[in-house]
Amino acid sequence: MDIYQPEERRRKGRARERHAARQQRHVTAPTTTPTFAGERPVMSRSPQEPSRSAEWVGRANIFVRDLLWHTRNKPVVLAGIFAVIALAGLLWVGSFVFGGRIFPNVWALGLNIGGLTVDEATAALQDYWANSATIRLYDQERMWEATPAEMGLSLDARATAETARSIGLSGVPFGYGVQPVVALDELASQDYFLDLTEWSKILPYNAGYRWEGEQLVGVPGSDGRFLNIAATMSALRENLAYVADQTRFSLIMDPMPPDEIDPTPYLEQARASTLQQFIMHGYDPIRDEQISWTTDRNTLTSWLEAGEDGLNLREGEFATFVEAQSNTLRQTDALRYLEPVDTMEKMQEAISDLASEVYLRIRYQSAVYTVVSGDTGYRIAAKNGIPFYQLQLANPGRDWEQGLVVGETMNLPSRDITLPLDPIPNKRIVVNIDTQYMVAYENGEIVFNWDISTGMDQAPTAPGIFQILNHDPVAAGGSYELCGAYGCSQWQMYWFMGIYEVFPGLVNGFHGGVLLPNGQYLGDGNVGRPYTYGCVMAQNDNAELLYNWAEDGVIVEIVSSQFDPVSAVAQEMVADGWGV
Repeated sequence: MDIYQPEERRRKGRARERHAARQQRHVTAPTTTPTFAGERPVMSRSPQEPSRSAEWVGRANIFVRDLLWHTRNKPVVLAGIFAVIALAGLLWVGSFVFGGRIFPNVWALGLNIGGLTVDEATAALQDYWANSATIRLYDQERMWEATPAEMGLSLDARATAETARSIGLSGVPFGYGVQPVVALDELASQDYFLDLTEWSKILPYNAGYRWEGEQLVGVPGSDGRFLNIAATMSALRENLAYVADQTRFSLIMDPMPPDEIDPTPYLEQARASTLQQFIMHGYDPIRDEQISWTTDRNTLTSWLEAGEDGLNLREGEFATFVEAQSNTLRQTDALRYLEPVDTMEKMQEAISDLASEVYLRIRYQSAVYTVVSGDTGYRIAAKNGIPFYQLQLANPGRDWEQGLVVGETMNLPSRDITLPLDPIPNKRIVVNIDTQYMVAYENGEIVFNWDISTGMDQAPTAPGIFQILNHDPVAAGGSYELCGAYGCSQWQMYWFMGIYEVFPGLVNGFHGGVLLPNGQYLGDGNVGRPYTYGCVMAQNDNAELLYNWAEDGVIVEIVSSQFDPVSAVAQEMVADGWGV
C-alpha cells in the first residue's frame, strides 16, 4: 500500500540521504602497504576512494546543484543574484563615469583609447600624430608616404578624445571607431602637391624604337599621367577625417596623350643613326680639356623618339646620362658640370643632322672666395681671372674703398661669365703679360707667335680666360687722358676683336695699329712693352692675320704673375720661356 508523504518531508529526506553519503565518504579509512625493515610505510587509497581533485569537483557540482535548486525554489535567492550583478555593473560603469575615463574598446587613429581619461587620450593621440602617423598616397600600383604635417593636415586631439568619451558604451562588446577631428591648411597642402607633381608625373611616351636582335622595331606611343592638383585637393578636403583615419589617399591623375604615336615614318632614319658609332665630346674651355664618351647601340636608341618633322631627343632618358656625367666631373673639380638645357640642345642638333659626334660644353658653378692678407678687389679679380666689375656685380653693396678683412668671404661668379659664346675647341690664343708675347695654337700646334703690347699700369689688361666676342676691321676708341676743353678725342683701331668688357659698353680686345687724333700711332707703332689702355696690340700685319684666323668663340688665355696658366699649351708656353 502506498504511503502518502507531504512534499516537504520528501525533500528533507533526500537532503538527509545526501548528507549521510558525504559522511560515509569521509570515514573511509586508508590502507597501508606492508613494508620491510628500514622502509617507510607507503599509504594507499582504497579503490573506492576518490582523488583530492575529484573530491573538489564533486563538491563544486554539489554546490552548483544546490544553488540551482535554491534559485528555482526560492525566488528571493534569484533576485539577490541579479541584484549583485546589477550592483557590480553599476559600480563598473560608475568607475568610468566618475573617473572621467573613456569606456572600453573605443578606437581612434588605430589606437585603443578605451580606459584613458580625456587628457590621457589627447596626449596619446597627439604623440602618435606628431611622431608616428604617415599617410600613404596611391596612384594605381605606385605609392608615396607623407606625414600629416607635410600634407597640411592638423589634428584636434582633444576634440577627438571628447568625441570618444561621448559615445559611451557603444564600443562594448564589438568595438567602436571614432573618426578624428582634422583641419586642412590649404596653402601647405597645395605646396606639397605641387612638389609631388614632379615626382608623380609619368611623361607621355612618344613613339620610339628598340633593337630586337639585329632588327630595329618601332614602339608605339603611350599616354602619360599628371597629378590634377585641384581635383586632388578637393577630394582631400571632402574626406579629411576618413583619410586621417585610414591613413591612405588616392591621388587623382589626368592622362596626357603623346605627341606622336606612330614610329614608322622615321624607322629608317633611326636605324641609320644608331648603326653608326656616336661620340660625345665634353669640352672644358677653361682647362682646354676634352673628355669623350661613347655609348652602346641600345642606349643610343633609347634616347630617340619620333617627332613631328623627324627624330627628336627623348629628354627624360638622356637627362639620366647628363646627371651621371656631371657627377663624374665633380669628382675632379666640384664646380664642373654639364648644363642640362644647353647639353640637350646640342644633342638635338646632332640627332637632327644625323651627325656622328657632338661637342658638349663643360661649365663651372659660382664659388666663394676667402680673403687673405694683401688682397684688394683688383687683386682678387686678377687671381681668379675675372674683370673687376664682374666681381662688383657678384657682391652688391660692398664698399671696396675700405680695406678687406682677412678671413671674410665674397662671391665669385662662374668662370663661364667671360665665355658667353660657344667655344671653338681646337683653337686657343695665349697672351703673357709678363713677357709681352702671344702664341696662337690650332689642334695643339703653334700657328702664330709674336710680340704684343698690353695695358699700362694706369689701365692694365685683365688676366683670365676670355674669348673672341666680335670682329670690327676699324673700331673707335678713346681715353679720359685725351679729354680736354674741346671734348674727348677718339682714335682708330685696326683689325679689332673684342675679348672682354671692362665695364658695360667698354670692351678691351686685340687690335693692330692705333691712329691717334694727332696723326701719330700709339707707341709710335711699336710693340713689346705696355703701351695700351687695356687692349692687346700687335703690329698691323700680324693683327690682320690673327683677325682672319680667329673666329668668334676662340678662347683667349691671358696669363701673368697674378694669374697662372691653366691649359696645357699655356703652361708649355710659359715653361719654354716664349718671349723672354
